Amino acid sequence: MTIDFLAEAEALRDELRDRRRDFHRFPELAFQERRTAGIVADELSQLGLEVQRGIGKTGVVGILEGASAGPTVLYRADMDALPIQEESSADYASQSPGKMHACGHDGHTAIALGIAKVLSKHRETLNGRVKFVFQPAEEAGGGAAAMIADGVLDAPAPDVTLGIHLWNDLEVGKVSVVSGATMSGAGVFEITITGKGGHGAMPHQTADPIVCGAQLILALQTIVSRNVDPLDMVVITVGTLNGGSARNIIPQTVSLSGSFRLFREETRELVKRRIGEVAEGVANAHGCRADVNFPFGIGAIINDAAVCERARDIFAGFGETVSVVNQPWMASEDVGLLMQRNPSAYLLVGSANHERGLDYPHHHPRFDIDEAVLPLGVGLMAAVIADYLGAQAQND
Repeated sequence: MTIDFLAEAEALRDELRDRRRDFHRFPELAFQERRTAGIVADELSQLGLEVQRGIGKTGVVGILEGASAGPTVLYRADMDALPIQEESSADYASQSPGKMHACGHDGHTAIALGIAKVLSKHRETLNGRVKFVFQPAEEAGGGAAAMIADGVLDAPAPDVTLGIHLWNDLEVGKVSVVSGATMSGAGVFEITITGKGGHGAMPHQTADPIVCGAQLILALQTIVSRNVDPLDMVVITVGTLNGGSARNIIPQTVSLSGSFRLFREETRELVKRRIGEVAEGVANAHGCRADVNFPFGIGAIINDAAVCERARDIFAGFGETVSVVNQPWMASEDVGLLMQRNPSAYLLVGSANHERGLDYPHHHPRFDIDEAVLPLGVGLMAAVIADYLGAQAQND
């Protein structure tokens, strides 16, 4: 029996759109995804899946059992939003001040529910099971680790792990399938600069941590340009700089924080060491002290070559509907923690539409997607999952 997964997903177009827009209107930050998780759990229960709530605090797991024995495919979607004030006139714009879905996770959740709905109709053709994992706290980090701590990779353990990220660097219809490193690893740093505060009119009596912080931000970029092999890929970004209480007061302390991205784990220790050395050296030169902390880090996402080749073969059968590209990206994702025990692939699915202005970058206050990607994502990934469980897609 062959199944036209794209046609079945297309029949859900309006439902997928409405579900995604509802999630978009009511974004929830890391480990606060109670409304979203409740909707997800209720929907999975209505589809007849075995549902587990509160995995990794606010995560949800739904298990779709096939008609006979077979492998376990884990499919992961993230649910959390970002602390960004949305700038949009859309009628589905965020109704929560200072919060918005600026990275496509609302679409990820809607697509995963759509896949569950499509595959649940064909459970009699499935040999094995699908373990749908709806993860909290991807943006802030810690969500995947929290779910793993609660046993998400056990009982049943996955034989293959799959997931997608909607991607506004690619137009709808393009899918990036990269064997090997596809998204970078990341680390976070926090630096507190302590100087000597005083009057803004008498800077000679102070050790100015603001000037020190400004110099440090520039000096950190020399790590990439002068310490890292030019053939290696590293990005260092300072995202926050906080200090001072009035325009005529030199403060006692300044804090800054940022992230670094890389593909090679061997480079991580070099970058961390040099951040500490540069911070200490710049601080000493300004008569200040720098305290450096690295709260957490995650590894690069490494896709299994065989899983990627299998996906490419399936996508090739959809003809001009899908164009496969091979492009790694410097963005990071903690889904890699869920992918370490078994063959896995994380794919980037184009969601941009330049003609409609739906091409703002991720984490931008005007980020939005072309919702045509919703049924496409459902159809493509339902076909890949079903292929692992013995069902054949009609895609010619």
